[in-house]
Amino acid sequence: MNETSLSFWQAAWRRLKKNKAAMVGLVLIVLAIFIALFGYFIAPDPSPFANRIILEIGGEKPGFTQTFLLVKKVDASNTSVLQQAVSGKQDQYDYIPVTQASVTGDSVVAQRFIDEGLTERISYHKKALADAPIITRQFWLGTDSYGRDILSRLIIGTRISLSVGLITVFISLTVGIILGAAAGYFRGRTDDIIMWLINVIWSIPTLLLVFAITLLLGKGFWQVFIAVGLTMWVNVARLVRGQVLSTRELQYVEAAKALGFSHARIIGRHILPNILGPILVIAASNFASAIVIEAGLSFLGVGVQPPQPSWGLMIKENYNFIITQNPMLALAPGFAIMILVLAFNLLGNGLRDALNVKGKI
Repeated sequence: MNETSLSFWQAAWRRLKKNKAAMVGLVLIVLAIFIALFGYFIAPDPSPFANRIILEIGGEKPGFTQTFLLVKKVDASNTSVLQQAVSGKQDQYDYIPVTQASVTGDSVVAQRFIDEGLTERISYHKKALADAPIITRQFWLGTDSYGRDILSRLIIGTRISLSVGLITVFISLTVGIILGAAAGYFRGRTDDIIMWLINVIWSIPTLLLVFAITLLLGKGFWQVFIAVGLTMWVNVARLVRGQVLSTRELQYVEAAKALGFSHARIIGRHILPNILGPILVIAASNFASAIVIEAGLSFLGVGVQPPQPSWGLMIKENYNFIITQNPMLALAPGFAIMILVLAFNLLGNGLRDALNVKGKI
């Protein structure tokens, strides 16, 4: 049995590798996971949530360059490498935009940038400044209306999108597999009750159901996971039910029953491993759907809350710039959503072909 199973998965992997579109999707997903894990080491702005606000340079276009004077913060605290990996690094300096600066004795004199054509003269002692007090930064994707680096928030936002997808898929698979397997295996009244529940949930529009759950649980990071996850299990349950209905009549299941194995063992050890292929396919599809739903909720204001850099929230904050002078502020997170969702859809299609899944039930 183990050799047969191993050969099946090896053959599926070989078929998947031949699917160029699926491999492109897999590479994009792996790249997104790497960015999510090490985002605070990659992002130009490693502050928590990439939330370094510099109002003077708000709404600048991609490629914008600005010189800053770094002034030490009085209440700055050191951040360990582990803390930075998890939640970012606290800024040690205030970033003051300047148009020009010069060293005069023990002081640095600069012209602070306030607005277009408006500056003021400032002076700081060297002890109040960083060792290299004057730096120049380029904002590759521009800045939002609060002067935050769009590229940094885009990078950190990858973690939120993948987290929502991962936890949502875990919740939907857990609920869907348990209810679907119970309905398909026991049939009868159990099947009728579960199918009634599935049909009721199925009849409610997804966003409307998410709104109801969100209003019940409140707005926030973890509430989004639960709300989206509890609305996506019906697809999994219907699929698992159909697969279990067709599998429970096979000889190896009848043999397990004759040997006196418990229902839980038959379902968990003998049926579910043999229907894993279709489950993986729908998991990839649900992952993509969860990312889109989370972005929609954040855009509507009931998802992830500021200052967390959700891609949907970034579109909401900057969509006015589409019809003005800087559309990239809203288009960049939109492209990120599109690419990541496309990657999961390509991988899901590749898994379907590699595992020879006949279709949903």
